[in-house]
Formats: sequence, C-alpha cells, structure tokens
Amino acid sequence: MNPPRSGPSRRDTIFLVLVGFFLSNAIVAEIIGGKLFALPEVDLGLFRFPAVILSIGILPWPIVFLATDLVNEYFGKPAVRRISFLAVAMISYVFVVLFLARAVPTWQGSAVTDIAFRQVAGQSMWIIVGSIVAFLVSQLVDVAVFTFFRERTGGRLLWLRATGSTAVSQLIDTFVVQYIGLVMPGVLTVEQYLVGAMSSYAYKLAIAIAITPLLYVAHEAIDRYLADDEGSAHQ
Repeated sequence: MNPPRSGPSRRDTIFLVLVGFFLSNAIVAEIIGGKLFALPEVDLGLFRFPAVILSIGILPWPIVFLATDLVNEYFGKPAVRRISFLAVAMISYVFVVLFLARAVPTWQGSAVTDIAFRQVAGQSMWIIVGSIVAFLVSQLVDVAVFTFFRERTGGRLLWLRATGSTAVSQLIDTFVVQYIGLVMPGVLTVEQYLVGAMSSYAYKLAIAIAITPLLYVAHEAIDRYLADDEGSAHQ
C-alpha cells in the first residue's frame, strides 16, 4: 500500500494548467488586439472574398474557448464561471497597469517614445473595455450551450458540444468586442466593422473546427492522466 501523497492531485494539476492556458491567451489577446492586419481579396470564380481588416488578437482567442470547453467537460459550469470572473479581474488589472504606464513620462533616451506607447497601449485599452463586456456574456453563453448539448447527447459527441458552444459564443464575442474596441474609438467605419467582424467570426469558427482533433487529443491525454492517478490511489 502506497503512502498518501502530499501536494496537489492530478485533477488539481489539470485544472491549473487549463486555467493557465485560459488566462494567458485571454490576456495576450487583449494586449496585442490593437494591431490590425489585412487579408487580401480572394477571387475563386464562383466565390469572391473581399479584402478585410482584422485584429491580430484573433490568433490566440480560439485557445481560450478550447480551454473553456475542457474546463467545462471535467470541472463543470461553476468552474467555468469562476475562471471567467477571474479572467475579467485580470484583464481589468491589465487595463489599470496600462493606464498608469501611459501616465508616466518617458525618458528622453527611451527607444519607445510616449507617442508610440500611447498608440499601442491606448488602442489596447479600448480593446480591453470591449472584451470585458463581451467576454463575460460570451463565456456564460458558451458554458450554457456546451452543457445543453452534453445533456441532450448523454455525454457523447464531444465535437458537437464544443463546436456548437464556440459557434454561438464567438459570434457574440466578435461583434461586441470589435464594435466597442474598433468602431467607438473611430478606428473602423461601420461598414469596415461589419465586413471585418463577419470575416473574423468565420476565421474563428474555421479555427474552432480545425482544432477539434486537438480537443480529442487533449481529452484522451487528460483521461489517461487522471486514470493513472486513480489507479495509483487504489493500490
């Protein structure tokens, strides 16, 4: 019989890792979100996709929803709510730090001037304001849709509840955050916003579908990791 182990259990470790990925990607997306890039026009004959302007913050965002789904799968709705409120608190903290950093005069020999810093940090602050509003709404919708599909399918069809919840929550998140973060400060016109938001949503949805195999890989790895822990506990 093995002696009792000290320290966190494997379930605790899994939870900490998922929360780490969740918070890191959410905060990075807020900080880099002020950088915009353009996708060129694509003409496929029957289908023509116009050039669109997108926020670089869309790169890490699918990982946030992947982590959300895994937390919901293994730890339930209360855990998702807790980490969602924690993320809002951390994003708000980043907002305060950026605000204070902008108020400190730049040394004349600094490679980053006041103007450059304000351009980057100032735009990020608008993105953060939009994200705080959109984040909570989209996360609560995500967990509700995920739970709905899980109950209706009896725990089967992981891809359906993961993709379905992401499709709904990212629709809300994308349109709200881009309106507050890019239209309200005057960076984009309403027309550019609508085209960009739809394209950004399509990108996020495509990524969510593309990383579905990664969700299954992570699910299998977690199952094995927890099964080994339970097996050791019973020896």
